[in-house]
Amino acid sequence: MIIGSQNIENGLKPVSPVRKRASRGIVFTASKRATDILFSLVLLPFLAVICVVLLLLNPFYNKGKLFFIQRRMGRDCKPFNAIKFRSMTDVPKVSRSANCPLEVDRITPLGGFLRKSRIDELPQILNVFRGDMSLIGPRPDYYDHAIQFLEEVRGYRDRHAVRPGISGLAQTELGYIEGVEATRRKVLADMYYINNAGFMLEAWIFWRTIAVVVRRAGS
Repeated sequence: MIIGSQNIENGLKPVSPVRKRASRGIVFTASKRATDILFSLVLLPFLAVICVVLLLLNPFYNKGKLFFIQRRMGRDCKPFNAIKFRSMTDVPKVSRSANCPLEVDRITPLGGFLRKSRIDELPQILNVFRGDMSLIGPRPDYYDHAIQFLEEVRGYRDRHAVRPGISGLAQTELGYIEGVEATRRKVLADMYYINNAGFMLEAWIFWRTIAVVVRRAGS
């Protein structure tokens, strides 16, 4: 299976959440949730070890809280609190708009490694275990930005018919997304994923996620 950004962006149109949910097989949906829970349990000991290591390193290279909790838009456009390892200096509230670039000046020395290796995403297995997220699905956006995208990006609401994911097709094939225009491309990828959801596509995204993480960690 080869899924490139060009294939994703050619002729895909959002469909209604009712049609999308009806098109997903019961066996696939149940298996996906069971896999989410199983992998979350398997990764819990690894998460605990990383927590201990970061508690020792943070005072020197990443001063501040261990976790970063951010309100994001989840399934059916409902808000939930996403949990990550903090990789940037603390601020009372995210002030950048949906079209502003990432505040790279706030990334700490240790935080840069956490982001590059995607270890900062690991605590989201707690969100997966709770049912807020899935291992694979449309990536959830910061809630305030998502409200703007609902108004400006066609089909953006439809991408919330399923649980958001730690990784997804848009992340592996299109890379980091920021801004309204880039979000339009992300929606096409998310709708491709939703409309074609199945075991083969899940396996492809999982493999691509591993490849992306290894490549960036080694760059």
